[in-house]
Amino acid sequence: MWSKARDIAAGDTVILWLTRDALQPLIIEPGKEFNSKFGSYRHSDLVGIPFGSKVGSRTGKGFIHVLRPTPELWTMALPHRTQILYLADIAFITSHLNIKGGSHVVEAGTGSGSFSHSVMRSIGSSGHLWSYEFHETRANKARQEFLRHGLSDRVTLSHRNVCKDGFTVIDAADALFLDLPAPWDAIEHAKKALRKDRIARICCFSPCMEQVLRTVSALNDAGFTDITMYETLLRPYDVQQTPALPTIADLSHKLKQSELRREEKRLKQIASGHRGGSEDENNGKKFPGVSAPGPGYESSSSLSFGEKRKREGAEGENEEMLTGEPTGGKRAKTEEEVVVVEDTQSSTPEDVPMNDTPLLLKVERSFGEEKSEMPSLVQPMKINLSKVMPEVRGHTSYLTFACLLPPLPTEVTNESSEKAQ
Repeated sequence: MWSKARDIAAGDTVILWLTRDALQPLIIEPGKEFNSKFGSYRHSDLVGIPFGSKVGSRTGKGFIHVLRPTPELWTMALPHRTQILYLADIAFITSHLNIKGGSHVVEAGTGSGSFSHSVMRSIGSSGHLWSYEFHETRANKARQEFLRHGLSDRVTLSHRNVCKDGFTVIDAADALFLDLPAPWDAIEHAKKALRKDRIARICCFSPCMEQVLRTVSALNDAGFTDITMYETLLRPYDVQQTPALPTIADLSHKLKQSELRREEKRLKQIASGHRGGSEDENNGKKFPGVSAPGPGYESSSSLSFGEKRKREGAEGENEEMLTGEPTGGKRAKTEEEVVVVEDTQSSTPEDVPMNDTPLLLKVERSFGEEKSEMPSLVQPMKINLSKVMPEVRGHTSYLTFACLLPPLPTEVTNESSEKAQ
């Protein structure tokens, strides 16, 4: 399983990464196909490509990643026969039991083999694992997996009820792990399996506090010391990269540009209204069915330019009072506005023949120093933000640790004398 080759070969076990939450183990057997919603893939096409490759489907509508197996990936992809231990608990247990290269470890409750695969990587080729499973079918499936993954030389798997029959090793284990419904029934047998010439450690994995209480009492009665209990909780964070917030200078510049566009649009509307005055006067000519306005009707084109500006200003003030929002007629006093009327025939706006000569309006603004030095729009840098992911894994189980100290020299002498007698 722990192949160090660069490329995938026939018979290798690989981990197919479909999505972040969907992983699947696969044994490469040329002649077979793997089919999923992400496409169809021939096993023969996977032979010879490097581990970690991204492989597209034959239809071109999906892809998968083919990864090298590791204990972490195997824990996420293995077929579940029982509830399993995940990485957070496995790492914590391995650290507190001081499991390292060359260690001899005893495990009671093989289950799906999640903890077993991680332990076998930790102990290396010089260590050994004794694993016990009371369920015969699960024990046989785990034995087949160990053989297929090339780990059978470092593990001894037994179908045995350790709570009644005890362990098959005596004074040999550096660490012992119990994942049983009633671990307190196996404490005395575990004490016999642990070595006595150095500090040995034990861990019990229990989901209920009542089980922890009974286990702690049994550990105290058996002479274990340094009894502690831990609970491992995960809080994964989702880290994303987002653009940095704009500066105040950039926002000010955008607001002023928006104000310019709004004012130019308003002045164009005023200009188009003046040019349309001649059409209002000739409505009766253009549209025969429309009668001319009666007496007392005041045409918009008959108003002088100044009167019309005043009327529009009054209407804008009334609209502002009703809506509470500034209209195009009134604006903030941050900018100075000069309206210039260019006319080649007359010097006053009142003398401009609206139906003959177009009205040209220009807007000039003075921004002070900002007119010559506008804020530079620099490409914003990206910042990293993190938040707790909503799918936070909750409580798993309680981990009860204890140590078995080697006997004192006086105790060894007393035991030897008792045996001699």
